[in-house]
Amino acid sequence: MTARTIQQLFDLSGKTALITGGSRGLGLQMAHALGEAGAKIMLSSRKADDLEQAAAELQSAGIDARWIAADCSKEEDTRRLADETLQRMGAIDILVNNAGASWGAPAESHPVEAWDKVMNLNVRGYFILSQHVANGYMIPKKTGRIINIASIAGLNGNPPEMQTLAYNTSKTAVIGFTRTLAAEWGKYNINVNAICPGFFMTKMAAGLIKSLGEEKMASHAPLGRLGDDEDLKGLTLLYASDAGKHITGQWLAVDGGVSVVLGA
Repeated sequence: MTARTIQQLFDLSGKTALITGGSRGLGLQMAHALGEAGAKIMLSSRKADDLEQAAAELQSAGIDARWIAADCSKEEDTRRLADETLQRMGAIDILVNNAGASWGAPAESHPVEAWDKVMNLNVRGYFILSQHVANGYMIPKKTGRIINIASIAGLNGNPPEMQTLAYNTSKTAVIGFTRTLAAEWGKYNINVNAICPGFFMTKMAAGLIKSLGEEKMASHAPLGRLGDDEDLKGLTLLYASDAGKHITGQWLAVDGGVSVVLGA
């Protein structure tokens, strides 16, 4: 076989990607990355208005983008999302599990219902959607890419003032889920990898960054800054494309070096 060029390896023309939590922040950034490489995009999140705006933004950039509103903390919504995407798009070659929730509370008084809310979306939802997409398309076709969004919060403990026990625990679980699923589904030619973002100015992180101070948060990173609107694009495309076809079961921190300082 003649080795392909780097442009050919990163080309996603003819591929379809489903991205949960895709209406803003990191999800929308990853949608841009995959769409700019040629993939057709299906966005999902809970709010139709946000999705409509996000899809319009992608379409204005020349990307084939559509949307489905769904709550991935609910099993019936999650399964409907996969089925409707397959019905409308005909394929799900790339699944990006990005929808997530957090909750701040001291461990000793953390509400059980809040713990369940975080776990249902951040872990259970990833499992249900991955399983449904794999059984409905990837396993029969013997091909697929699954990208799970974990966090550097899943690599280390936090400073006591952050108080995000459920979130950290869920993201540690996502890393274990990624590695184990990759081992099981390699026989189906399905690559499963995780991204561990550091501090990005997302809606989820905005309150924490505001309370602790942007400069203080940025000071934890050897590169001295927070993540921006481009910083997940390269790794997302590597995992999703044939350039990363021999990478599976891995996680990589995109954090400006914070995890190096914290000793992950």
